[in-house]
Amino acid sequence: MLIDTHCHLDAPEFDSDRLDVIRDCQVSGVGAVIIPAVWRENFVTVKTLAHQFQGGYYALGIHPMYVRYAKDEDLQILDQTIEEALQAEDERLVAVGEIGLDYFVPEISSGLEKERQEFFYQQQVKMAKKYDLPVLLHVRRSQDRVLKYLRQYDVRKGIAHAFNGSEQQAKAYIEQGFCLGFGGTATFTRALQIRRLATELPIDSLVLETDAPDIPPAWLSKDNPRNSPAFLPQIAQVIANLRGITLAELYEQTAINAQRVLPRLKNHCHM
Repeated sequence: MLIDTHCHLDAPEFDSDRLDVIRDCQVSGVGAVIIPAVWRENFVTVKTLAHQFQGGYYALGIHPMYVRYAKDEDLQILDQTIEEALQAEDERLVAVGEIGLDYFVPEISSGLEKERQEFFYQQQVKMAKKYDLPVLLHVRRSQDRVLKYLRQYDVRKGIAHAFNGSEQQAKAYIEQGFCLGFGGTATFTRALQIRRLATELPIDSLVLETDAPDIPPAWLSKDNPRNSPAFLPQIAQVIANLRGITLAELYEQTAINAQRVLPRLKNHCHM
């Protein structure tokens, strides 16, 4: 089975043809799509959308780039929403996410904005531990800091989405029990470091993703850069070629990996 472990299918870029996009991705062989929330405003949206099609799953969290729009009480609402979903045995909820730290965007990478990011991230990691849920991580120029809190609260399952760190940092996530997400960036021949990691890291540490509508693969034009979960098979083919393995082998192993680090997916997503 092919699993898109990170896709913002609720994004406005899909408003005009969302059902077509879902159908196209299913026809292309994508059997599961995980839709992470980014702030309080789309908690209900991602949950509802995940329930609208077979293979739809979701995660709940506050993205570091949305922390500036969030209030402290949004953390309480997040906690309550997760608790209610678990009590209702909602099989579509698989993780806390998208959470993390972003030290790449200048306006949120210093002073009070940076402190607030860390506060929200720390509280959400604690929440993941409280509910024994994995995390979907946004990590930009913050690898070591993100790892620090995972270790502090002993969170040992999840995905470092759109991984772009060093080999040493990759190994630190793997030692923590995490998989690393690879997607459209690996299709660019100039992305030497990411392609090397996608080739050389242990096969049981990789998962596939699109981050659609973002991180478009190399073949999309600048005039129409919208990424789609339907492109995942082509992205997977590039990675399989880099590793010198068959597409079927990559599909099987990355599905096993995704279900290992997202155990609730394993319970309800059939190979």
